[in-house]
Amino acid sequence: MTHDRKARLNRRTFLRAAAIGIGSAALAACGGGGATAPTQPPATLPPPTTAPTLAPVQPTPPPTAAPAPTAAPAGTVTNSLGVTLPENAAPLEHQTFVVYFDITADFTSPNQMETIYKSGGFGSITNLTGDTLVRLNKDFQVQPAAALSWSSDETGKVWTFNLDPNLVWSDGTPVTAEDFVATFRYAADPQHAWDFAWYYSAPGAIKNWDKCVAGELPLEELGVTAKDKHTLVIETETPAPFLPAKLVYSEVLSAAKLKEYGSGLYTADPEKTISCGPYILKEFKPRERVVFEINPTYKGTNRPRIERVVQIAARPEAMFAGYQAGEVDRVTGEQLQTADNEIIARDPELSKQVRLTAGDFRTDYLFFDCQNPPFNDVRVRQAFSHIVDRDTLIKTIITPTQGIPAYSFLMPGFPASNSEGLKDIQRYDPELGRALLKEAGYEGGKGFPKLTLWLRNEPQIRQALAAAIAAAITQEYGIEVEVSNKDFKTFMDALNAKPTQIQFGMVSYGIDFLDPSNMLGVWLSTGRHNWFNKKFDEMVLSASESTDPNRIKVFQDAERLLCEEAPAVFIYHRTVADIYKPYVVGECFEPNIAGFSGLQWPGFTSMSDSLQTMYMSNEVTKYRKAPPR
Repeated sequence: MTHDRKARLNRRTFLRAAAIGIGSAALAACGGGGATAPTQPPATLPPPTTAPTLAPVQPTPPPTAAPAPTAAPAGTVTNSLGVTLPENAAPLEHQTFVVYFDITADFTSPNQMETIYKSGGFGSITNLTGDTLVRLNKDFQVQPAAALSWSSDETGKVWTFNLDPNLVWSDGTPVTAEDFVATFRYAADPQHAWDFAWYYSAPGAIKNWDKCVAGELPLEELGVTAKDKHTLVIETETPAPFLPAKLVYSEVLSAAKLKEYGSGLYTADPEKTISCGPYILKEFKPRERVVFEINPTYKGTNRPRIERVVQIAARPEAMFAGYQAGEVDRVTGEQLQTADNEIIARDPELSKQVRLTAGDFRTDYLFFDCQNPPFNDVRVRQAFSHIVDRDTLIKTIITPTQGIPAYSFLMPGFPASNSEGLKDIQRYDPELGRALLKEAGYEGGKGFPKLTLWLRNEPQIRQALAAAIAAAITQEYGIEVEVSNKDFKTFMDALNAKPTQIQFGMVSYGIDFLDPSNMLGVWLSTGRHNWFNKKFDEMVLSASESTDPNRIKVFQDAERLLCEEAPAVFIYHRTVADIYKPYVVGECFEPNIAGFSGLQWPGFTSMSDSLQTMYMSNEVTKYRKAPPR
């Protein structure tokens, strides 16, 4: 194709051509597979119109003691834990939740304190065999879990958690504060090299966390201690009013098993593992299937209805076909391809099975090596921020049910979000971008190095997205860009390397707890990327420590600086449209405070109370010929 021919293409046509032709050629060269052809947006499914309007996280009173099992009326279903299911529940042999996980993703353990990034990819179900200190309800409010109550001292730096004395491991030994101490020490152990270790750094860093992770202090100096058998004390480096919410990542490991095996990998071996959570691991074959069954010894407050969870390994591009064939009960929005969404949108019955969620307020973005040329020049980064035609990309590739344009990092509805106020900073404006590149000495792309856009094991839909962006950079700026879809480990090792090994990449980030300090903390000098801005650090850290309502304004000012300095180019916020069979029901699917009626983040896990309400209705027998194996 000649340059003149390219110039005659309108923008949308060009992006389609880019994703189909130019993009797939680049990806094929990189071993990433062909790009999915972008098509027209869905005709029948409207984009989400109700922006999340979530209330601030507020600790809620502890629940009353779980009611003792009582004799169920004749004809009702009672599971292995003694939980009586609603009248319309299917027979017990059908109370099995069957889902897919990504066969191409690493899956070394289902326990989050062993690994976050090697747990089967998006859509897998993990974190079921150990209670966390707190959990979330569908409105993202913090609920008591392994900790029944908590309080802080007057400094806001010493927190006391009162543990549920009823919790026991499945081998009969009690769960104590020492188990949590051992869990956090294991997470901070440099020999373990937990792939999520940065999470407990600032803001709200656990006392001595960074020094323990670096091996500069012994693990005994970590600010997590047992006051007595059922009282856990956690100290932070600075006041951390959001600490209870942050502790949703605290799935407890057995201190005795850690000592016996020297590693948390025992959680991936059904012969070795024990559980104090709602389920116990029965099968773990990462390239085949993973099975959990209800833990009959569970004594906690997160009492589930579902009897078994079966996960089948599959490639994302094959998952929707399997769903249509009745192999599974759910496919998540992240696992659906562009063509899948089109089929769903045009089928009235499938459209009824779509359930929208805010996901984890995830934002996809481009990022740069900000310490080395050419991206250490803010004018270059700003030029790239004006090349992304978000509206067209959403309509032609992502589809409106699966995302909304992002011009900033915090998704609408997230605390401190200021999407409209920041919308103009990274607007689509290639002409302005060309002017900025000229000012930086790269007119028409002359002298600019060839780029490789790294992706993190993305499915076809986001490979097509990246290919379209790469093609636009080439056409508008004269800069050659190749797209390379790396496996997850290769990408994360390169991203986390010091100094980073990725010059230009595309990745996403979603919440770990509902506070701006979490999302914006990614951009601190100690965070995920190598953009260092003292003013940004000061604003985020000071607001993080504050309980003043004005802290929200400080976070908003920090995000404005982030958009202006452009260490990232924000592309889209994921508004996930999952698809569930009609017989998967329960109160967890009733609209939440923001109007979303899907299974909200963190989904079917000990981190959520959704386990307590989801079940299979008797309608399942219309779809399943036999109970799942």
